[in-house]
Amino acid sequence: MEKLVIASFGKGAGKTSLIIGMAKVLKKPFGYLKPFGDRMIYREKKVWDYDADLVSSIFGIRESPEEMTIGFEHAKLRYIYDEEGRTKKLQDMVSSAGKEFLFIEGAEHLRYGVSVGLESISKDKAVGGKLLMVIPGSEDSLMDDALYVKEYLDMTGISFKGIIFNKVQNREDFKNIYLKQLTDRGIRILGIVPYEEELAYLTVNYLAKRLFAKIITGDNALNRVVKNILVGAMSVNALFQTPLFQREDKLVITPGDRADMILAAIESNAVCIVITNNILPTPNIISKAYERNIPLLLVPQDTYQTATQIDRIESLLTKDDASKIDLLGQMVQKYVNLKEMTQA
Repeated sequence: MEKLVIASFGKGAGKTSLIIGMAKVLKKPFGYLKPFGDRMIYREKKVWDYDADLVSSIFGIRESPEEMTIGFEHAKLRYIYDEEGRTKKLQDMVSSAGKEFLFIEGAEHLRYGVSVGLESISKDKAVGGKLLMVIPGSEDSLMDDALYVKEYLDMTGISFKGIIFNKVQNREDFKNIYLKQLTDRGIRILGIVPYEEELAYLTVNYLAKRLFAKIITGDNALNRVVKNILVGAMSVNALFQTPLFQREDKLVITPGDRADMILAAIESNAVCIVITNNILPTPNIISKAYERNIPLLLVPQDTYQTATQIDRIESLLTKDDASKIDLLGQMVQKYVNLKEMTQA
């Protein structure tokens, strides 16, 4: 069994997305584990990791997401397992996967879980796998991180598979200027994946769930994609002068008592309107939104709090994002050396 431990320096590197993209084009039976969960969800009186649930749902993996994770909290893991017990548990999970290829995803950053022996380096040593680093960022940070990880991993003596640079803004420039410098230093580059704006967009349905919003209208339009966000706190005349307002792929945030703002957003065919302060618009406005099939989402927070909350929402992939999942497969096929990566 080929075991690949995927790690990163921090959150949002795109580990799970790359795993999904690789699994889409991988011509081998594969399994997936995320030993130390960091995105806990509660469902059916069970606790499991969001990423494990996502991979399991997309690919129909037989094992339950609950079986793909040892635990979430440092204190509980210290109480339940000693070092020998954790290692044995991890090795048993790997053995029971029974697949030709196994993805083992690290937690949110490289050192996360080191005190309970479940950070990526310890996992790699415990299962005899190979470590793959996913590094996003600007050109300078990509270089710094790549050189640092090479020197650091050389000292650990683990089997280092290589690096995938992810979300690279100027891919061709980076490749032409820096790739030779890195390979000359003995760093194996397995992929340079460009930044793809479409992967960062949110659907109305995803926002509604994250905001715990009440859906007033537009139930069958929740799959629309939000590309721009506009806070409707100005006058309508000022709103009409705002270039962002002319775009149909916008979400408008405004209080329920701003009838003028809501009507203007409806007439401009906004993707969605988030109504704040739990103020329900008048029936004639709701009727207009219903006729135009525009989702109205009602939330209790004020406009500023709602805008701040939306700004902080992490764009996580969902099992229903078929176009994004297909795009990830295409990007891996084009930009990742999958053959070299999957060789034993």
